Amino acid sequence: MGEGPNTGTYLIVGVNHRSAPLSLRDALFAEDAEIPAILGAMGLEQALYLATCDRVEILSFGQPDELTPRCLNFLAARAGIEVQTLQPQTYSFTGEAVVRHLIGVASGLDSLVIGEPQVLGQVKAAHRLAREAGRVGSELEALLQSVFGAAKRVRAETAIGEKPVSMAAAAVSVARDMFGDFAPVTAVLLGDGDMGQMVAESLLKAGVQNMLVSAPRPARALAVARLFEVPSAPYDDLVWLLAQADIALVALSAPMIAIDATRVQAALKKRKRKPMLVLDLSVPGDVDPALERVEDAFLYTLDDLERVAEEGLTHRAREAGAAWDVVERETRAFLAARAEREMVPVVVRLRSHFEAERERALSEAGNDARRATQLMMNRLLHAPSEALRKTANPEISERLLKDLFRLDDEEK
Repeated sequence: MGEGPNTGTYLIVGVNHRSAPLSLRDALFAEDAEIPAILGAMGLEQALYLATCDRVEILSFGQPDELTPRCLNFLAARAGIEVQTLQPQTYSFTGEAVVRHLIGVASGLDSLVIGEPQVLGQVKAAHRLAREAGRVGSELEALLQSVFGAAKRVRAETAIGEKPVSMAAAAVSVARDMFGDFAPVTAVLLGDGDMGQMVAESLLKAGVQNMLVSAPRPARALAVARLFEVPSAPYDDLVWLLAQADIALVALSAPMIAIDATRVQAALKKRKRKPMLVLDLSVPGDVDPALERVEDAFLYTLDDLERVAEEGLTHRAREAGAAWDVVERETRAFLAARAEREMVPVVVRLRSHFEAERERALSEAGNDARRATQLMMNRLLHAPSEALRKTANPEISERLLKDLFRLDDEEK
């Protein structure tokens, strides 16, 4: 891709979870509403400000020698520290490395959790804000559109995002494997523990439409129910509550076993033996381990969910190699397409030059076609021949001429 003194190139300056502590990333973070003012304050003709939990990056296009110090000075001022303190905690890329890095970021391959999908939406949001602020020229637009397409191909052609890697995602995966369609499923959240609320939120986002919340303290149950916009129910009849549950989320953090096998057996009888998934989301557990021996009841503890998540992490790590292969292929494709676009004006000028020489030769030769073609050939070859005689590397020049004019084909 063009990186000459007049063409400019891509540049990224940033910090991420590997290069800088959370305190610095927090200082540089910006909400969407702040981004237009930030872009204006930077004063760069083309710029994008990407701010996520894992990273803060400035993407721009121009001359790196000019842009890099401006980006570092801006970030240092925003963080309230000296540039000399900031710089060792940053990284910067130019040209081809920017393309590769940005595709990797948008694909979730450079995230703290490999393969997480949210970052693609965050890059798109940063693009939208920069475009609305008038900071996206043709160069950034071409790159970002290619990045979005490449990130989609990474997820389509690899299994990088298929396995759960968090406890909540593992719980959703286990439930999905058991029930398939979540539309007819009812989940009952017993208690108000943090992990229970996280799993409940994930199930609702995954498509569970029916949920009840209950807790020993009615006020807490009501507060959580309002948070999720679902009904609450009294806690005084655990068997009835369990009988409603296709998925029971137990997050009571009780001082002793709260859900025993006898209660679950009674609930299953009321359910006419419809299977029940019981997720024990407390430490120490709220559910009697004997439940594992109860037919039609399927118990998963936090240890079980952790193993599912670890398997997901291992799977994604294996898939990362294949995903980076796609990134490399898409990087090369973008660079090749950009090189072709950059050659178009040169080819147009070359054709115009040839046409002008043709008209000049025809005018001077009158109706003598042989003389006209001889004049045209001599004039077109004169300047290139002089340049070749002065070249410092005749072997490269010879190879270039043979490729341009397919001279090897004529020798065969």
